[in-house]
Amino acid sequence: MLGLMHATLFETIAIWSVLGIAFAGLGYALMLRAQIMRKDKGTPKMQEVWQAIKLGADAYLGRQLRTILPLIMVLTLVLFFSVYVIPPSQEALERFSKLSPDMVRLIVGIGRALAFVMGAFFSLTVGQFGMRMAVEGNVRVASAARTSFSESLKIAYRTGTITGMLTDGLGLLGGTVIFIIFGVASPDVLLGFGFGGTLLALFMRVGGGIYTKAADVGADLVGKVEKNIPEDDPRNAAVVADLVGDNVGDCAGMAADIFESYEVTIVSGLILGLALVGITHELKWIIFPLLVRGIGVLSSIVGTYLVKGDDKKEGKHQDAFHSINRGFFASAGISVIAFAFLAHFYMHEWRAFFSVAVGILLAIAIDEVTKYFTHTTHAPVKEIAQSSNTGAATLILRGLSMGFESSAWQFIVIALTILAAIVIYWGWPVVFVLYGVAMTGIGMLTLTGNNVAMDSFGPIADNANGIGEMAHLEPKARQIMADLDAVGNTTKAITKGVAIGSAVIAAVSLFGSFLTDVSRVQLQMGMPQLHTLMTTGIRVSEPVVFIGLLIGGAIPCLFSSLTINSVAKAAALIVEEVRRQFHIPGLMEGKVKPDYKKAVDICTVSAQKELVGLALIAVLSPILIGMVLRIEALGGFLAGIILAGQLLAVFMATAGGAWDNAKKTIEDGLYGGKGSDAHKASVVGDTVGDPLKDTAGPALNPMIKVINLVSLLAAPILIHYRRTDPRVVIAVLICVAFIVGAILYSKHGCISFKHCKTKKG
Repeated sequence: MLGLMHATLFETIAIWSVLGIAFAGLGYALMLRAQIMRKDKGTPKMQEVWQAIKLGADAYLGRQLRTILPLIMVLTLVLFFSVYVIPPSQEALERFSKLSPDMVRLIVGIGRALAFVMGAFFSLTVGQFGMRMAVEGNVRVASAARTSFSESLKIAYRTGTITGMLTDGLGLLGGTVIFIIFGVASPDVLLGFGFGGTLLALFMRVGGGIYTKAADVGADLVGKVEKNIPEDDPRNAAVVADLVGDNVGDCAGMAADIFESYEVTIVSGLILGLALVGITHELKWIIFPLLVRGIGVLSSIVGTYLVKGDDKKEGKHQDAFHSINRGFFASAGISVIAFAFLAHFYMHEWRAFFSVAVGILLAIAIDEVTKYFTHTTHAPVKEIAQSSNTGAATLILRGLSMGFESSAWQFIVIALTILAAIVIYWGWPVVFVLYGVAMTGIGMLTLTGNNVAMDSFGPIADNANGIGEMAHLEPKARQIMADLDAVGNTTKAITKGVAIGSAVIAAVSLFGSFLTDVSRVQLQMGMPQLHTLMTTGIRVSEPVVFIGLLIGGAIPCLFSSLTINSVAKAAALIVEEVRRQFHIPGLMEGKVKPDYKKAVDICTVSAQKELVGLALIAVLSPILIGMVLRIEALGGFLAGIILAGQLLAVFMATAGGAWDNAKKTIEDGLYGGKGSDAHKASVVGDTVGDPLKDTAGPALNPMIKVINLVSLLAAPILIHYRRTDPRVVIAVLICVAFIVGAILYSKHGCISFKHCKTKKG
């Protein structure tokens, strides 16, 4: 308890209660797992299809782990030795006042390295365990659909809830344990925790996105367009890879993505809260975010358990969506009431309450904007579907238009949210405003358990529908699964919007943390208060800062280019492989089974090929900018990353989702239905949108936060060195070499050794 030496009795009890709530969330996840695993797995044919999906998922996860472990080990050592470049912070010396400065430095170094490993391990656990549970749940949903809509909905949603509660429980557990041990010195260590979670999320987002869209695009182009067969036709060699891809992209990738946003908002909230503790000498600023998160876990447990269907109702599609929404709003209501009590009786002021309440409203507003532009019942998707009558070109143009418009409206919503933080803390020092923005992010992710459950529900229902089609289940069961799948498409689109919005708010919070951290180091170096970064701000009028802003805006474009190119190359290989297998005698007649494993292997190898290179660009680019252009330009670089990254991410996610749902409305019978010219045009639009909405767009979320966290970690070190220092010159040359090498390898490298040999002749 030494880390809480200045805490009151209530604060001490509250922090231990938060730790207990974290374990309660994990216990709830294990309870749901036990419930799911007892459910029936269906017919032998269903289990045969399920086993192929499971083997493909296991192969992907194993290869991914082997790819990323070496980089994790190297970065663990880097984080440990980073504390030897600069002296311990004043808070660390205060926290461990009985120890020598050298011993304090050692403790903080070990803490930061272990926190990095813990963050990476927790993010990996959320992604891998959540994905494995999704694979376990899909066949059970398909089996339940043979007898009950209500039961199949409950299984699908509760399987997704397992991932949601792992995200909640592990994120809260890590932050709370670090705070209990390190107290006011915890922000230094929390940076390692946030960086570990964010880096793993980048790996899982990029890898999962490339895998799922290579399989999906390849399967659709040959199966739907060329052969005019159904989406999950068992004769298509890429269909199992496509079903595996739904899990690695939308379960493992999205869960890790939201988990790292959850971590990062806690990190930025505590760093800014620490700055306020220095001003007010009250611990409430760093305990309040943890209490808010604890309340969120409890409210998510209640809300997610309320999601149930009704077999007596007609219109199962709407009933499922309303039931999921009912659980979400129940959690939101419980949270808001509890936050009000916490603000009144603990904070003794309402500004903190308004900040987190604005965050919840932001989540709802982004939900509604995303829903309007991607749901089949609203004008944008209907207009895109109508454009299919005049060909793929007009359909794609209409989708691009909707994507750009959605990005503009979401940007305005986020701008109004930040404006609200300014109004709430009007007249207070800027650090209070930045703290308000961080609290908005924490409020927005209060219902993480619900959000991740909604997202994972989508691929679980999609997989169940695919299993039903491949196992030739009866029409009644197929209709139930089709209804759940349609709801899942909407919930996935909504949670993508939340993930992007939370990424921007988290990045803005980290930007505030960057200003406060750099200013604190500058003060320690003897710089006058008037000359610190917090006082002067990031001056875009300075040419070197403007250069940083421009380069920051270019990075998301480069990142998107490389990820989309990776999908295109891998999808081309899948197209060739599926075409080859369609020429196997007896395959189209159903007498011979396709080689599903070959397509799975192509997707797995191509997905892992890009991971380290893209991670190096994200990790090294802010260090390079900081060394060459210095700290203020690095601030401009971060601003450019946030601006361009959010615009591109929303544009790609919305346009892709709208194209996807336009295709689905046509497949339901609009404008001639399946096989019509309108349908073929919509499939082209969907395949263009797939890598945008499920690979490039979502990958920008963790990339933005990785760059911000690296900047936070590197800035205090970079301040101490001049660009003419020989060590800095060598480091610059190394960074340039690695970044250029990563770009060239990503653009021109071979996907596999066998493929390279073929290219070389």
